[in-house]
Amino acid sequence: MYIDIVPNRNSPPAILLRESTREGGRIVKRTLANLSSLSREQAESIRAVLKGEPLAPVDSLFEVVRSRTHGAVQAIGQAMQRLHLGPLLDSKPSQQRDLVLAMIAARVRDPQSKLATSRSWDHSTLGEWFGVGDADEHELYGALDWLLERQDKIEQRLARRHLAEGGRVLYDLSSSYLEGSHCPLGQRGGLDHGAQERRDPQARRYRCHPDGPVR
Repeated sequence: MYIDIVPNRNSPPAILLRESTREGGRIVKRTLANLSSLSREQAESIRAVLKGEPLAPVDSLFEVVRSRTHGAVQAIGQAMQRLHLGPLLDSKPSQQRDLVLAMIAARVRDPQSKLATSRSWDHSTLGEWFGVGDADEHELYGALDWLLERQDKIEQRLARRHLAEGGRVLYDLSSSYLEGSHCPLGQRGGLDHGAQERRDPQARRYRCHPDGPVR
């Protein structure tokens, strides 16, 4: 048996499974099956098998050097693009902006410290997606300083994007505390009801949509 691929002038070639026998002084061909529904690659594979050529599994032809997750990175990255998060941080692309975007994505995907984040770029395609695969923890902290300097502008952009004249904004006031008396952060706020810890009030703001729940 063999595969015979017969070209057709105005249509795809016919792929036929045939056998040939000798009858008297002539060779007679007999078609056993019409395999024209197969692709050319599938037909060539069958042809190789019929010729006795050994076929190896695909996974034995390649060596997996490393495997990195990508699906979650792509989903988060595309969501950030739809939200125009980059221009919200800064109108001009920069390394600092890319680092901040990468940290936001990393926080959504797998919250870790800045040191652990900088050491996990190769665990997924996140570092490659944002172009920060070589950034260390010092660069991440530097990007946070850059972000802090832009806080007022970012808040103004958020207000222009999400707030309208006469809109309603709800505030929730909660507090956290630091134990001890020597931490510089503990100088913020005041003593709470004679306690030895300093309370640091933090205001959390929520926008209330006129036609829906608090967002």
